Amino acid sequence: MLQNPVYIVIMTRAPLIGLTLDIEPGGPQAFSRWPYYALRQNYFDAVIKAGGLPVGLPHDPALAMDLIDRLDGLVVTGGAFDPDPALYGEAPHPATTLKPGRTEAELAFLAAARERDLPILGICGGMQLMAIAWGGALHQHLPDHAPGPIAHEQPNPRNEAGHEIHVVSDSLLAQCTGQKTMRVNSSHHQGVRDPGALAISARAPDGVIEAIETNDGIFRLGVQWHPEFAIDPGDARLLAGLIDAARHATPQDRRA
Repeated sequence: MLQNPVYIVIMTRAPLIGLTLDIEPGGPQAFSRWPYYALRQNYFDAVIKAGGLPVGLPHDPALAMDLIDRLDGLVVTGGAFDPDPALYGEAPHPATTLKPGRTEAELAFLAAARERDLPILGICGGMQLMAIAWGGALHQHLPDHAPGPIAHEQPNPRNEAGHEIHVVSDSLLAQCTGQKTMRVNSSHHQGVRDPGALAISARAPDGVIEAIETNDGIFRLGVQWHPEFAIDPGDARLLAGLIDAARHATPQDRRA
């Protein structure tokens, strides 16, 4: 019997989660006269509440691999703009708005994260960009495709639910949230038409794709709504699933 037992305490650090930033041109009446990065506070708050350590990522594709090497997970955020439809072989719709520098950087982050087997969460436009990165395509203007009773750009405040979604059973989304249905907000005029190599894990009642994911055992999940608003109980579980995956992700080529 040990007279002086030794106790070993294993400390676990909060996973470092990179969040892609929006960018504004600046001007005399803006926050800055010069271009500036911006992102809603609740993106950061949601990652912190889930147990992660959030950090914003600058729009420099050349730094993508170096930044990803330091991260444990990636969140590709949403914004009031659209990916360039040339990425999936189409001309722009009149309602399409581009931010090419941001899209170029986010594609570089996605490519680096895929190479490093990093957990990925795409939110709203981030989900749409994931579909494109995996070989898919978008509906450039949902009112032209789904003019039914569901307002995908909801008129009520974004911190309230806009409609229900149906979650595919046995999907990663179902495992994370524990939900068969969820009440979500809706703030998008584009949507995923073709998920490419990704699987569909949720739809709105009108058939619009609301979540996509990989089936390779890695947390790579895109959702069309904004879980950082924590409207449905499944939202917090979704963020917790990302952080848990980031905590246990140990890609061989960056942990060796």
